[in-house]
Amino acid sequence: MKIWVDADACPAVIKEILFRAANRVQVPLTLIANQMLRVPPSPWIRALQVPSGFDVADQRIVEEAEAGDLVITADIPLAAQVIAKGARVLDPRGELLDANNIEERLTMRNFLDTLRGTGVETGGPAAFSAADRQTFANRLDGLLAKLSPRRL
Repeated sequence: MKIWVDADACPAVIKEILFRAANRVQVPLTLIANQMLRVPPSPWIRALQVPSGFDVADQRIVEEAEAGDLVITADIPLAAQVIAKGARVLDPRGELLDANNIEERLTMRNFLDTLRGTGVETGGPAAFSAADRQTFANRLDGLLAKLSPRRL
């Protein structure tokens, strides 16, 4: 199992949780972004910079992710693509996306995108909170306990 992070929009506090988890359970963690990222020195953690461009980081994650991997992203189209490959997806707020709920999320995302395209103000997500951070950490720990060959 590997963890792939859509790092361009991932909150710093989530990256810190991921760094600690990767070292604790000794699972490879790769942050992919179109900008240079700092990561702590660790044999388990690396950052991969991809060229700038529309969805370049997303496409690299799709290429790299395999069945059984975990992808951290809030990008619904990216989530749908890696779920189709058998990967699991956890968004930065701790919501697990899978084959049971991704179609509904993709439909809602496309509907809201259409509304925005017609000029309707749809608002954005709520501010990232301490509760979101805790939910993410708890869900990540639960997933790693199930998926990782090494137990917590």
